[in-house]
Amino acid sequence: MDDFVFVSGRLSLDLAGTLLWRRSRRTELLRSPDDLRRWIRQAALLDAPGPLDARALTRTCRLREAVYTLVRSWPLAPDADSEVRDALAVVNEAARLPLPRHQLDEQGHLTRTGDVDEVLGAVARDAVDLLGGADFARVRECSNEDCTRLFVDLSRSATRRWCGMAECGNRHKVATYRKRQQAAR
Repeated sequence: MDDFVFVSGRLSLDLAGTLLWRRSRRTELLRSPDDLRRWIRQAALLDAPGPLDARALTRTCRLREAVYTLVRSWPLAPDADSEVRDALAVVNEAARLPLPRHQLDEQGHLTRTGDVDEVLGAVARDAVDLLGGADFARVRECSNEDCTRLFVDLSRSATRRWCGMAECGNRHKVATYRKRQQAAR
């Protein structure tokens, strides 16, 4: 069962999206090590995540919040507060961790192995690449005023407004349609 959405265009932003509705009814999607294990599998980081415990979950959520803080505050101002500077340190520290190991067998089957360190390393390196690269200019926040999901707008016209049509985009369309119907009556 796929219960996480990967609509952000970047691994690091998809992890940041595991805490929904940050301004209102905060909804945590990584409530347990099993949730983290499912996210890792669905993100195609590792085929069979090893043992995950509360510490692994805490470390992952700490990196998630650091990524979100940095993306929202980037580029850093000279007078950036300690929370933002701490977030930069967390991301840089995790970016030094190893990456998942990818191997092909003779039949061409890919195997991805590692543990939470490799997951954190992959997410942090993605964040570093995003913040230090050209894609950062295309980072947007969903136009749904309640949604706080960040995404990279890779549309040709660079006018993408919603984190995803299945969630916020369709909700907006339905609400707009209902308003038009009521106004017509």
